[in-house]
Amino acid sequence: MKRIIHFILFFSFIGLTALAQGPGGRPGGSGGGENGRPSRSTDGPSSAFSMDDKTPKGNAKVTGFVIDSAVTVAVEYANIALVNEANNQVQDGTMADENGKFQFTRVAEGTYTFKVTFIGYKDTFVKGVKIKKGDDIDLGVIKLAISSKVLDEVTVTGLKSLIEEKVDRLVYNAENDVTSKGGDGSDVLRKVPMLSVDLDGNVSLRGSSNIKVLINNKPSTIVASSVADALKMIPADLIKTVEVITSPSAKYDAEGTSGIINIITKKSSIQGYNLSLNSGVGFRGSNLGLNGNLRIGKLGFSLGGFGRSFYNKANTTLDQTTIGKLYNTTTVQSSDAKDNGLFGRYNLGIDYEISKSAYLNGSVSFGTRNFKRYEDMITDVYQDTDLITSQNRLVDSKNSSNNVDVNLDYVKIFKPSHEWSISTQYSQNNLTNNFTADIISLEGTANSQQQNINLNINKEITLQTDYMVPVKSNQLFEVGVKGIFRDVNSDYKYLVGIIGSLEADSRNPAGILQYNQNIKAGYLQYTYSTKNKLTFKVGTRYEHTSIDAVDKGLALSIPSYDNLVPSVNISKTLGGGTTLKLAYNNRISRPGLEQLNPNFNTANPQNIRLGNPSLRPEISNNVEFGISKIMQRNYMNLTFFGRQTNNSILQITSPSDTLLGALVTTYENIGVQKTAGANLFGNFFLTPKWTINGGIDLYYKYLEGQVQTLDGFELADNDGIVISGRLMSMLSLKNDWKIQAFTGMRGRDISLQGFTTGMAFYNIGLQKGFKDDKGSIGIGFENFINGMTRISESNSAIFTQRSVNYIHNQNIKVNFSYKLGNMKFVERKKTKSVNNTDVKGGSEGAQGGGF
Repeated sequence: MKRIIHFILFFSFIGLTALAQGPGGRPGGSGGGENGRPSRSTDGPSSAFSMDDKTPKGNAKVTGFVIDSAVTVAVEYANIALVNEANNQVQDGTMADENGKFQFTRVAEGTYTFKVTFIGYKDTFVKGVKIKKGDDIDLGVIKLAISSKVLDEVTVTGLKSLIEEKVDRLVYNAENDVTSKGGDGSDVLRKVPMLSVDLDGNVSLRGSSNIKVLINNKPSTIVASSVADALKMIPADLIKTVEVITSPSAKYDAEGTSGIINIITKKSSIQGYNLSLNSGVGFRGSNLGLNGNLRIGKLGFSLGGFGRSFYNKANTTLDQTTIGKLYNTTTVQSSDAKDNGLFGRYNLGIDYEISKSAYLNGSVSFGTRNFKRYEDMITDVYQDTDLITSQNRLVDSKNSSNNVDVNLDYVKIFKPSHEWSISTQYSQNNLTNNFTADIISLEGTANSQQQNINLNINKEITLQTDYMVPVKSNQLFEVGVKGIFRDVNSDYKYLVGIIGSLEADSRNPAGILQYNQNIKAGYLQYTYSTKNKLTFKVGTRYEHTSIDAVDKGLALSIPSYDNLVPSVNISKTLGGGTTLKLAYNNRISRPGLEQLNPNFNTANPQNIRLGNPSLRPEISNNVEFGISKIMQRNYMNLTFFGRQTNNSILQITSPSDTLLGALVTTYENIGVQKTAGANLFGNFFLTPKWTINGGIDLYYKYLEGQVQTLDGFELADNDGIVISGRLMSMLSLKNDWKIQAFTGMRGRDISLQGFTTGMAFYNIGLQKGFKDDKGSIGIGFENFINGMTRISESNSAIFTQRSVNYIHNQNIKVNFSYKLGNMKFVERKKTKSVNNTDVKGGSEGAQGGGF
């Protein structure tokens, strides 16, 4: 509690300092962006035009919005020139933000023409605007039409690029994806450049699973527990964009050695009300969602709910051998599994405009997950060639959670790019990870039962404040402090005996893990832009981490540690739409909750998993160089990257000391990882009706670490080249019909002790839009020819293991959506939010036994 009081006092000091540095003013279009994201101005005080100091200045203000005339969506980063009609000279210039809003301040008296331009659109002029001293003029909505030079004699459809590149991130516009409707977050992320998602929903970026996933710039305890589970709770229909940040600046938490993934959901930008219904029915799953928004003057409300159920089957075979000094033990196992899941997420949000320059935003979101698996497993164990045991194991697993996130945020905008914010969050996740196994002996001995009960509670409090101020017209200074206070508890026990009469298992004693982690952080960041479009963003972040942990009543010796994390981002805009980028950053990756949980998970007693509460953080160095090219509405990007991670947290498998022929997989800080490669991707408009985009990821991966042998430990290594790719195409037809196809593949990946084979997936969707864009109906086909097969192999001097998993994931689904409401286009209110990026996500999905 003392730590929290100290942070509150420090926040108050920062707030008084910010209020003393400038008078309140009307919010500018260059301030904080939607959902708490920094808008373009936070990446550097830049302008589409360079003015000299002789340009007349006044005190008038002019604002407006730029939208696409065909689909009434914002035209982000359109250029607006202020032309004085007296001499036909450009007096000033600016650029529209992500909401299409632009703003001019300090405009002198006179009569002006506003020229609005953007690649692929016709130039638009607003002429004869008379401005007097002190005026505050709203030009309203300015509509841009696609240029006749690119129409190619077909109807305008106003398609927006699925892939866009911004100053510090790549953006995938998921709202334009037809094939993902009715799916979940993992279906969307599979199509995002540089990302790879396996069959369980586990995500990796450029070959590394050490990433941080945010939802609307906010963390969540359900994400910390398992990224795969969190993605299942997010409907694809509600995802607006996915942002991939490969070189985070000092403003972000130092966590996530390979980068950050930020999932932005759709939010209201209306005056009035709207109500939308999204539903889908398929062979493998169904979904239902209802969302509503209401805005009356300065007060806005949002309410949403989503539920999704799924059903699947899987067949698995396992062959493994442990090698001993006297004999070898071989396990032959086969299983048939049926999975049933029910996921839901519900949210209530409110925002209030306190004044023209101050905003308050609050939200409560509740998530629920209920995953059940019934598995029929037959296991034969041989000692050399002699069968020593044969067993039928009926396993009923339950993996469920209830999660709540409460946020309250305040932002004060003094003038464009000059603002102060306070963000707070309370998050709690209650998890249950149990299984009951009926053990039927095939040798005629008595039947028995085994239960594992694992109850967990994760609590997290975050306090954060940020302050940013421009220096002259081409510099930006940012500073902030943050405190994260985590309390994690895991209560686990085993019961064994005959059915109806169970008692504690002496071989697997019960235990309680209490794990408290406190993080204090602060950062400084400076951005400088030159007249020749060269931008430098440099910063450093300091983090102090302290841990108190008790496992089974014994205190764990985990020392506190300090990290100073530098970052450098340099970009240069050349002629002809070409941009060069060079970046370096140092990152850390704290062990995630799944890696820490000491619960001995023996749902499959021949393939056991458990965590390690004594893990220490990883430290990595990252460098990348990229070149991008915009050609009218087409876009290409090529990026080279390299990463080295020391003290790497790796999965290590070794034979069990107590269970005959069993293997135990846990986590240790024993490795080094080195990765180097390239990403190539592009987005092309073949016609205004037809787009195609795709990419390829290629990298070399090297791993090194200690593994167990018969006589102790030895240094082992593994390396290989990993190739992944994706291709998508969308065609808009007459009468509001759309067709979209997608295919992708994830290449063979390596681990320290083995590899996992690649996989391919594909789908096609057809959609019919209703009149006035009120809704749509569609049908989708997923992997309709065959299911997926994944093979994993691991080996060392003392064991071999081969697992083959076949998943029946063919699916046909029908989707329906409809909207009601009285909508009016208005500016989205400024918000800030907590942005925790400091915990390594789980890598085993729902079956990992994590917190």
